[in-house]
Amino acid sequence: MTATINRRFLGQVLGVVVVIVAASVYPLLVFFSNEVLVAALAGCLLSVLNALAGFLTVEYAFDKPSGTFLKVVLGGMGVRMIVLLGMFYVFIKVLGLHTIALTLFLFGFYTIFLTLEVLFIQRKVEAQNPRTTG
Repeated sequence: MTATINRRFLGQVLGVVVVIVAASVYPLLVFFSNEVLVAALAGCLLSVLNALAGFLTVEYAFDKPSGTFLKVVLGGMGVRMIVLLGMFYVFIKVLGLHTIALTLFLFGFYTIFLTLEVLFIQRKVEAQNPRTTG
């Protein structure tokens, strides 16, 4: 059951990326500059890497005691946020990417993937502790 849920989460991440990129690539190419397209793709990439790191963190910590699980997952969220903000800074100040496009795509994908991550944890808990019918 666990392997199915793992593939399901990764499939959901891939599905979100495919749908949003497919829906937005044409407007980005036609109505905006290449600078906006690059920033949008960078925001998407940062969010995907963050989601994959979250997935790996949950997978690692899931069978650990609850205190360890919370430390690893919540601490991991803090570390991932700091790294994400650092990369955000580098992308804007060092690489000079388009600020609004980077911010919108990063925040949009981040929000979706964080929701998927919470649902992933919930499914793992439910799969480990199935409800008994009385």
